[in-house]
Amino acid sequence: MIESDDKLIRMNMDTMHNNSDGDIVCLGIESSCDETSAAIVDSNRNILAHIIYSQIPEHEKFGGVVPELAARAHILAIDEVIEKALYAAGKKLTDIDVIAATAGPGLIGGVLVGWMAATGIAQSLHKPLVAVNHLEGHALVPRLSATSASGSPEPVSVEFPYLLMLASGGHCQILLVRGVGKYEMIGQTIDDSAGEAFDKVAKMLGLGYPGGPIVDKRAQLGNPKAYALPRPLCYKPGCDFSFSGIKTAARTLLDKHIGPIDDVFINDFCASFQYAVVDCIINRLTHAMSDERIKNAKPKTLVVAGGVAKNSAIRAAMETLAKQNNMIFAAPPMNLCTDNGAMIAWAGIENYRTGNIVKTPIAPRPRWPLTEL
Repeated sequence: MIESDDKLIRMNMDTMHNNSDGDIVCLGIESSCDETSAAIVDSNRNILAHIIYSQIPEHEKFGGVVPELAARAHILAIDEVIEKALYAAGKKLTDIDVIAATAGPGLIGGVLVGWMAATGIAQSLHKPLVAVNHLEGHALVPRLSATSASGSPEPVSVEFPYLLMLASGGHCQILLVRGVGKYEMIGQTIDDSAGEAFDKVAKMLGLGYPGGPIVDKRAQLGNPKAYALPRPLCYKPGCDFSFSGIKTAARTLLDKHIGPIDDVFINDFCASFQYAVVDCIINRLTHAMSDERIKNAKPKTLVVAGGVAKNSAIRAAMETLAKQNNMIFAAPPMNLCTDNGAMIAWAGIENYRTGNIVKTPIAPRPRWPLTEL
């Protein structure tokens, strides 16, 4: 058992209590990458407990996630994370109605740790088990909790169908979300994802890991028009993304730079890079608005989800785009953008309501497209 010492286990506890219990109480477990998380959520959209053990310090020196180290860290943390979630919620395992866990996609070693823990709990207590697609967790979490703008306290109700920009890990997709398990691909990256590009540029500049939040912070201090970077595919029809060219152009520009790599240069470089990425995202979303599938479905809400949804410039630009198209903009609160157990618990509840529970043994999947649900 890992000691509950901040130096040994770095926990983020977001605990909210409500006097009335929901009809369904779900324990959600997430372990697909570099965060071990467990949360208890009820069907009234109350997050009763939310525990995250972040592995960032373990991976920071390598500049990215090392799968073997991640799997080992999940094994060491999983029991205590679940126990802390139950304690924070004031619940026992027998009080839980549904067990949900990420069954893919993700780093398979980590996925197996969380999935086997959930399977063991569900089987021993004869509780229903839900195999959650990690991407669906991100896609549905705005229905658990969402606001209209960064920092806004006002909640937004996200109803089906909605247009979703999902940017998480190696994924960058535009999806029409018709319902639980009903996803239509409108556009996706043909090479790198936006998140990968942010991390690579941060690494080029020696800014540390994870790179996205650091680049965003530095970009707010710089001139977004200081350096010219390409906007791949923006002059072509369709809704697919390409971020590899921006990343390569950034590397070339950095190699050719003559002069000090000081704070002014880094801030301007980050601002110019982020400006190019945001332009590409808005261009592709604008094309999506004209897609016949979107026109026919008439979604009222434009949603961003996934780790990149924390980016201030992307949120602001998408909110402006939504207003221009008479749509409501919605994004999860910052603590629900990155990988977390609350999104898995909520996806578990949504799937349980539709009868989508595990009836025969399944194998976790490293790859699991949303369109295969």
